[in-house]
Amino acid sequence: MKKNKLLLALWLIPATPILMLIVWFFMPKTKLVVAIVDKTVLTSDGQEHISLDWVLNQEKYTKTSEKRYKVGSDYYGFFPKDNEKFRLKGLERFSPSQLEQLSEDANLAYFTDTYGIYKKEWYNQHTDQRSSGILYGGLSTRDLDFLELMKAKRKLIITEFNTIGSPTSTENRNRFEQLFGMHWTGWTARFFNSLDTAVNTELPIWLVRNYKAANGKKWPFKRAGIAFVSDFDQVVILEDTTHLSNPLPYIISSKYGQEKFSLPEKIKYPFWFDVIVPNEKVNQRVADFKIYLNQKGKAELKKYGIPESFPAVLMHNASDYQFYYFSGDFCDNPISMTSSYFKGIGFFKFLLYDTQDPMERKSFFWNFYRPMLTTILKDEVSKKR
Repeated sequence: MKKNKLLLALWLIPATPILMLIVWFFMPKTKLVVAIVDKTVLTSDGQEHISLDWVLNQEKYTKTSEKRYKVGSDYYGFFPKDNEKFRLKGLERFSPSQLEQLSEDANLAYFTDTYGIYKKEWYNQHTDQRSSGILYGGLSTRDLDFLELMKAKRKLIITEFNTIGSPTSTENRNRFEQLFGMHWTGWTARFFNSLDTAVNTELPIWLVRNYKAANGKKWPFKRAGIAFVSDFDQVVILEDTTHLSNPLPYIISSKYGQEKFSLPEKIKYPFWFDVIVPNEKVNQRVADFKIYLNQKGKAELKKYGIPESFPAVLMHNASDYQFYYFSGDFCDNPISMTSSYFKGIGFFKFLLYDTQDPMERKSFFWNFYRPMLTTILKDEVSKKR
């Protein structure tokens, strides 16, 4: 009996992924037309929208009755080519009638990133790209025209961190804020596991430079912490122990978010996010960022007018229109599309990330982004039926 159980176990271990792949392959396809806008695509792997494509593929949502979404081609924005060449295929090239048709055809719009591409970054000059000119980026007038059409047609709209940040014009930013009942404070932020410039090579050159310029050319930070950056290149640093009792930012989900979207009550978020002030008469907070400040940290934020708590997920889901704003760079996670071809892969998610690493973001994808977006898309599909 023991020998038979052992043989069964040895057979099931290699057979399980094959069975998962077979089940996924025979899942029915569901047509769901998603207008994806991504203006920050340095390589064909589409890092800034890969998490969205993962969910679309896992759930077998297709752009036509048969064709699945491809990360490298099925979006509007910047398209990299070989030898530093590129193509621009954004909504800017659309006529009003073409935008009208797109808003009829699309079930939803998802703006994953409008930060864009800077010249020195694209041409591999390995210098501070913020000091170079923009090659392509920012929320355009055509983008806003399309969003207005989608809102008027009561279509689903999802936008993320930096949709209205730099290099979007003030005029277009204000228009977006009026459309969707929210205001960007002008501040973005990110956690760094070390603020020591001799240790952490991921610290942006411009961030350190701008802080030094305003603080007597000094950069006294060595521990982990959070860097806040204003739209005017002002830098505020909150350092572990000095300003923070816990250096990691967390997202705290509301009871509604936990029940509706299967969100965890609390999860770390170590990547870029922006500081948004919502019109709470219009939008509902689904989750909020929490920063663990001590008294000195609270005083530092107050000095610069930065709120201590601000939304991570905003939602307007009513009869007049549907809108979500994710205040973090939620769609950018270091995941592989390969895993999306295996039905039930979520049961093995604990094998796919290391929660002991404060910088890892895969756990955020598996435990927050994936269940939330899957629920949003399933609700959208159910409305079509």
